[in-house]
Amino acid sequence: MPPGITRRSALQGIAGAATLASLARPALAADAAKTAGVIRHSVCKWCYKDIPLEAFCAAVKEFGVESVELLQPEEFAVLKKHGLHCAMVSNPSGKTPQGVTVGGINKAWNRVEHHDTLVSLYESHIPKVAEGGFQNVICFSGNREKMDDQQGLENCAKGLKRIVGLAEKRGVTLVMELLNSKVNHKDYMCDHTAWGVELCKRVGSANFKLLYDIYHMQIMEGDVIRTIRESAPYIAHYHTAGNPGRNEFEPQDEQELTYPPIMRAIKATGFRGFVGQEFLPKRDPLTSLRAAVKLCSV
Repeated sequence: MPPGITRRSALQGIAGAATLASLARPALAADAAKTAGVIRHSVCKWCYKDIPLEAFCAAVKEFGVESVELLQPEEFAVLKKHGLHCAMVSNPSGKTPQGVTVGGINKAWNRVEHHDTLVSLYESHIPKVAEGGFQNVICFSGNREKMDDQQGLENCAKGLKRIVGLAEKRGVTLVMELLNSKVNHKDYMCDHTAWGVELCKRVGSANFKLLYDIYHMQIMEGDVIRTIRESAPYIAHYHTAGNPGRNEFEPQDEQELTYPPIMRAIKATGFRGFVGQEFLPKRDPLTSLRAAVKLCSV
């Protein structure tokens, strides 16, 4: 022991250091909480078709849901009446001069012959989203229909670059959804995270990102938590559902996805957007939704 240092003073020093450390821990925890994300709850209305929007908004607000999503601008007034957000506005759709309906999942940005119509549709839609006070609007790649994935990347980037400038000016983010092409959306092109991330890089704007649907990507590629960690800068929104079957995902259900650790992984990336519940309830729908929100509140 160094000269002048007694056993008593050394022990007092250790105790003092321990006290300081214990005092510092809450501050460090508070700092960590500031940098971590917060799970904000949203719900996709299409899963609750039998409940009128007005009644649905009143009900979900009671248990912590802040947003009802995949709605069109004409439905915004009902949300605002209840003080709710629309975390993901639905896509516009319309017909090309040749009579092809575009804008939905099957026919969209991966074909240049659709671009002029899609640009016109989104140029009308984006201002409505902004004027409603919302930030995200969904878009889709379209199906392959024998198109090479690299050609699809080039086509999507080319078309999206025509409208991303308007999105930037209006504070709106275009968000392309990752969907499975194995079970639900046969032949859909944007069916792997790596493809979507590459598209984000080619568009080259913070106002174009991905909707990472946990259910869909579990089917296509698994490795959900690692993918979330690695791809977080390119993800604007998340969707949930149990797999198999897009059903509920409580621990007693026969599901392969365990949502609390997935939610913790999302939080750890610093994500501050919304997680949208998009499962199909098997019992009383609001009871199911309440349970899912509780399970995901980590």
